[in-house]
Amino acid sequence: MKNIFDKIRIVLVSTTHPGNIGAAARAMKTMSQENLYLVEPKIFPSAEATSRATGADDVLAATTVCSSLKEAIAGCDLVIGTSARTRSIPWPMVLPRECAQTVSEDKYSSVAIVFGRENSGLSNDELELCNLVLQIPTNTEYSSLNLASAVQIICYEIYLLGIYESRVESAETDSPLVHQDKMEMFYQHLEECMVDIGFHDVDNPRLLMHRMRRLFNRAQLEESECNILRGILAKVQGKIK
Repeated sequence: MKNIFDKIRIVLVSTTHPGNIGAAARAMKTMSQENLYLVEPKIFPSAEATSRATGADDVLAATTVCSSLKEAIAGCDLVIGTSARTRSIPWPMVLPRECAQTVSEDKYSSVAIVFGRENSGLSNDELELCNLVLQIPTNTEYSSLNLASAVQIICYEIYLLGIYESRVESAETDSPLVHQDKMEMFYQHLEECMVDIGFHDVDNPRLLMHRMRRLFNRAQLEESECNILRGILAKVQGKIK
């Protein structure tokens, strides 16, 4: 999870209002992003930026200020520029969720996601430095997003993917799922135990075992869980004998 975040730079180009820088830093920190790059900000550092950061002072303190976009994206093997406008020349386009999936790929070691000016976005020359263009779908009648809001949406999608991958990795380290042959042994054991305690009549079985199979198949038992259940059944059988 940490690796995804470490390789991403959030780049803000020519931000005019220092409050937007602080708000963007706050949005980043809530989503575990820490690498903020500023290209020719009008005012920075700023007390207003610090005030709007609300606890993300460490992100502001570590911010890298650059004199050009080329400097900000130096060393990156993937650069994604954001744009709300349709360009006359078609550009490879991704949506926020696709962006998150792309930047998480192992083949990219350093990624820059570039946000343009509050009033005009990125210029065509700046977009030419980007591999992909990212657009956030909005109401077509009102497509304007606050800079910090746009940063938050993108960072959220990356964070969400990071959480998912972390959970998958965690699941892989847990007890493996029980194999089907062992499940069949469990079902036999369960049926024997239910017969022993008088809960299951083999001469009039109805749908009991069918329902029990459906229940445990739906649960997808881990091997350790199956062992626990087999142990309980063995204890029950031991008590009644």
